Amino acid sequence: MRWSTQLLASITDANIVGGHLNGDGAAFDSRLIGDDQLFIAVPSDGVGDTGERFVTDARSRGCRAILVTANSPAIAQASDLAMTSIVVDNVEHALAAIGRHIRAQLPDRVIGITGSVGKTSTKDFSLAALSARFRTHANTANFNNEIGLPTTLLNAPDDVEAIVLEMGMRGFGQITSLCSIASPTVGVITRIAAVHTELVGDIDGVARAKGEIIEALPDHGIAILNADDPRVAASAPKTKANVITYGYNGVVKIASITLDANGYPTINVNSPWGDVTYSLDVMGEHQAHNSVCALAIAGVLGVDIAQAAQALQSVKLSKWRMQRIETPSGAVVINDAYNASPASMEAALRTLAGVDAPRKTAFLGRMAELGEHAKQYHRDIAQLASELGVGLIAVETDLYEVQPVTLDQAQQHLAELGVGDAALIKASRSVGLERLV
Repeated sequence: MRWSTQLLASITDANIVGGHLNGDGAAFDSRLIGDDQLFIAVPSDGVGDTGERFVTDARSRGCRAILVTANSPAIAQASDLAMTSIVVDNVEHALAAIGRHIRAQLPDRVIGITGSVGKTSTKDFSLAALSARFRTHANTANFNNEIGLPTTLLNAPDDVEAIVLEMGMRGFGQITSLCSIASPTVGVITRIAAVHTELVGDIDGVARAKGEIIEALPDHGIAILNADDPRVAASAPKTKANVITYGYNGVVKIASITLDANGYPTINVNSPWGDVTYSLDVMGEHQAHNSVCALAIAGVLGVDIAQAAQALQSVKLSKWRMQRIETPSGAVVINDAYNASPASMEAALRTLAGVDAPRKTAFLGRMAELGEHAKQYHRDIAQLASELGVGLIAVETDLYEVQPVTLDQAQQHLAELGVGDAALIKASRSVGLERLV
């Protein structure tokens, strides 16, 4: 979205230090900044660090204006670099105000997606399906929090017709807060699982926190719910909006999913707008399920269902999500290292088990934020791997109750795999197991 320093100052009650400028878009990572974009100097957890370390880098990439907190050293640094500072009391609150202002200018096709697993993939599928008819924008990567969501709105094209926003949850009230910025008219819950339980108590707490998205919908809105997840389906009475379900038991009904020898699905769907059959260039039955959610979103917003299904066939998901790689030695590696929970671990292991390979190995790291039941969740995953005939190599954790290996040792094991072998690499984001790939 185009902006001016005067407009941003009026929205945020900011002081301007430097000349007045016009720009388009924003970034909070100086490495991603573009010409004439706004650099958001986000305060970090480090004492006194308010983004000033990155101002010079942002300037070198064409940035001429920064959004920054009062009393930050970045203001003087920006002045020295002939940059304008938009000075606010609180960057997060200022971004929320900017996001609400932009949302008020948008068409009434704002889709909010949350869930314990699948929300980023569903966002990727939805972007493709909606783009069959509308000029559509979505958050990149998983920019799904109080910084990433309003930044996504700032980066929407001026002529955007639909916008897809992933919404993350770290505790009660966060999704409500994000909805107060985005005001979604379509709210999606993909699945409820044991993720972030240490923050909300238990899986029922997760359901309560995720349910905030459909509670925030207006009367004329649409809640899209996974009919195959009992907790998601049971959340329907929480919303005043119309409800449509998807899945094997949904109104948008999965008639069948078949996987080929490499784990790629073909899906048959019966919907209120017609029946379609399509294939994905993404591995796993769970990803097929996520794509059907995107079909439901497209259908309720008036996209031709056949065109939406065709668009899904060429989707490439965000990085490190069920990414198929062939090693120089001829082994197939499924890089799903972006994040992990018991539910997503199970789905990924079942996908690996379905691949036509004589030897299947899972390189698994720790699953984080599982609270007091963490040991049991890891034991359950180890047991499932055994039942599926998948060899388990635990990387830098003893929670799976097998002898752990170091990253260097895991690399050696991976290098020893050859033609016909298949491997899965998966752990929580904090582990950074993509280093192994």
